Amino acid sequence: MVVNDSFPTNPHHGWKFIRFGPDGYLYVPIGAPCNVCDSNDPRYGSIMRMRPDGTGLEIFARGVRNSVGFDWHPQSGTLFFTDNGRDWMGNNAPSDELNSAPKKGMHFGFPYCHAKNLSDSKFGKGKKCADFIPPLRELDPHVAALGIRFYTGSQFPQEYRNQIFIAEHGSWNRIPPLGYRITLVRFTKGLPPSYTIFAQGWLEGITSWGRPVDLLILPDGSLLVSDDKANAIYRISYRNDRL
Repeated sequence: MVVNDSFPTNPHHGWKFIRFGPDGYLYVPIGAPCNVCDSNDPRYGSIMRMRPDGTGLEIFARGVRNSVGFDWHPQSGTLFFTDNGRDWMGNNAPSDELNSAPKKGMHFGFPYCHAKNLSDSKFGKGKKCADFIPPLRELDPHVAALGIRFYTGSQFPQEYRNQIFIAEHGSWNRIPPLGYRITLVRFTKGLPPSYTIFAQGWLEGITSWGRPVDLLILPDGSLLVSDDKANAIYRISYRNDRL
């Protein structure tokens, strides 16, 4: 059954990750139809939401270049999402982003500003990055951060509880390549000072044999990782050999 067929059909950044939020709305990201542009259609570069029957469609967050993964904090219910930075600004800029949107109507900068305070050479003229919401955490550049999940299981040690795992699909035009891994963002008093590698090995030198896409927490607390290059799903379990 089709509940809403009014979304743009541009294939550039057209792949959509959809998920119901704790408010009962279905959230749908609409990627920018370009590397970087200022579209007249306000739906592009946004995260939208609608009721389960397709009604009430609205823009929840703006200035989001291309989000392909989001989750809600298990305690606060705040929306967290990844965003892929634009291309062709060099190997090390801009960074990908981890953002949080506790309320409707926030603008995260695209296409005027990238990362925390990097003004776009074309579209940033006359704009101030301070007028937009900066990322909660800058990730590494061009890693193509996709799926994220708060860890809510009980199998891993307590220090993983309510921390974020991120599937980094991997760069396509960076030299040397970067990403192709699972990273972990840890929070301390609501802030994410720690960004570390949790699982890697899909990239060997400059050649990749796998590309992580998304994550799920199984009822037993283990972590599932999907891979659209190796066409595989992996399960990561915690084992304490000292027990």
